[in-house]
Amino acid sequence: QLHAHSIKIGLDSNVSVGNALLDLYSKCGSVDDASRAFQCIDVPNSISWAAIISAFVHNGGEESAVLYFSEMHRIFKNFDEFSCSSVLKASASCAVLEQGKQIHVHVVKSGLESSLYVGSALIDMYSKCGRLEDAYRVFKIMPEKNVVSLNSMIMCFAQHGHSEQALYLFEEMQKLGILPTSITFIGVLFACSHAGLVEKGREYFDMVVSNHRISPTIEHYTCVVDLLGRAGLLNEAEIFLKNSPFAFEALIWRSLLSACRLHKDTVVGSRAADHCLLLDPCEPSTYVLLSNMYASRDRWDDVTRIRASMKEMDLEKEPGCSWIEVRDKVHIFVVDDKFHPLKEEIYDKLDMLMPQMKMAGYIPDLSFVLHDVDDESKEQCLLHHSEKLAIAFGLISTAHPVPVRIFKNLRVCGDCHAAPKYISRIAAREIIIRDTNRFHHFIDGICSCGDY
Repeated sequence: QLHAHSIKIGLDSNVSVGNALLDLYSKCGSVDDASRAFQCIDVPNSISWAAIISAFVHNGGEESAVLYFSEMHRIFKNFDEFSCSSVLKASASCAVLEQGKQIHVHVVKSGLESSLYVGSALIDMYSKCGRLEDAYRVFKIMPEKNVVSLNSMIMCFAQHGHSEQALYLFEEMQKLGILPTSITFIGVLFACSHAGLVEKGREYFDMVVSNHRISPTIEHYTCVVDLLGRAGLLNEAEIFLKNSPFAFEALIWRSLLSACRLHKDTVVGSRAADHCLLLDPCEPSTYVLLSNMYASRDRWDDVTRIRASMKEMDLEKEPGCSWIEVRDKVHIFVVDDKFHPLKEEIYDKLDMLMPQMKMAGYIPDLSFVLHDVDDESKEQCLLHHSEKLAIAFGLISTAHPVPVRIFKNLRVCGDCHAAPKYISRIAAREIIIRDTNRFHHFIDGICSCGDY
């Protein structure tokens, strides 16, 4: 109504009114209306541009945010902290490294390197693009560090499998008298969870509970369930979850179900799935996890039953895909992909690698094939997973010793975690894979996660 009134009296083109409308629509999650409000402003100022970029970033329009930033760069020679931080978040979300590096150049030219918020956004961007070394380099040269930049670096170390450095940084933070936040402890608990540091994780969680400034959130409790679940302490994780304030949240039960899938525990897993289905019966990932758990135990009748339930409820599994950026272009692959222009070279590369991998000790893990077919078909299916296609493309499209950086929209399966270890040794290349959980750095047959 206010917007309509501003149009009637001719104020919608006023930059101050337009900026207020931009902020209003952005906070309401209405990015289309925010875009229309921006277009109505006669002469958008730097605040207008920063606001529309932020609106896209916070409402899932990262690609549009980058395009608006490019247009802003054409008009303004310098940028403010807010617009730079926002577009860096967009680059991080899209994992577009070259775009992020170009923005870093603009940051240097604009004299914003010393900004705490821009520096923290740079750390996050490089981290999510798989460049741990560049993230740490930015962190080291920051003239001043606060809790935001420290949180960014702690999470960066944790996600890249450097849990010891993450925890060391947390201890240094305490020595400096910088008070940790809720986000700090999420990073610390994540580091413990992905390194098997169960006792340390318990200790840090107790610190959250006893800290009167911080109220433990579902993220903290989920980290502990994940910590115990990864360690195989599934019964303890279930009891902890039942006694938590978030026992009626499907998200945390799915974390336990995921751990049960990992350890092939169908007993606790079935109970976790029951809670998930009771609390959120229309979430496809629950059915997928449950089906995968039964498939790992060759319980094909149960797999068929669950898939029938999904079909009956018209639920669809999120399609898995992997992508790689080569020479400023993003190449996307799906399982058994037949559409890439270099498909023949890609499959030839995989066919060449397979016997070398087997000679080196690789044994395809057929339990990750979720169809009841013969072993030869299962092996072929594994070879054509999207991660392996992207790796093969990376090897034939980039020169040694450039690392091959792959991104996956779902969690990497066990076989696609095993295969890159052998490929990294055979090809003498570092292979980096980011999935929904963390980064895996494969170097000379070893993964940064320590196979945990």
